[in-house]
Amino acid sequence: MSTTAARKETVIELLASDLNANGGVFCPSAKADMKLWNNHPRVYLDVAGSGAAKCPYCGTVYKLTEGEHFGGHH
Repeated sequence: MSTTAARKETVIELLASDLNANGGVFCPSAKADMKLWNNHPRVYLDVAGSGAAKCPYCGTVYKLTEGEHFGGHH
């Protein structure tokens, strides 16, 4: 039995234009409305690879909005 309390997972939907040139974002992010006092070390998350990435520190999930694609593929 797990003793960890369930927390609501924060999901931030992104446009392809929100990703940097390498297809990722950094967490903490202004898009997640994180306060300075509540920040953790900055971590790079590769969103383009699978369409989503979860921060190992705070659990925030960054994902591409449905229909968004990163890169020049049409």
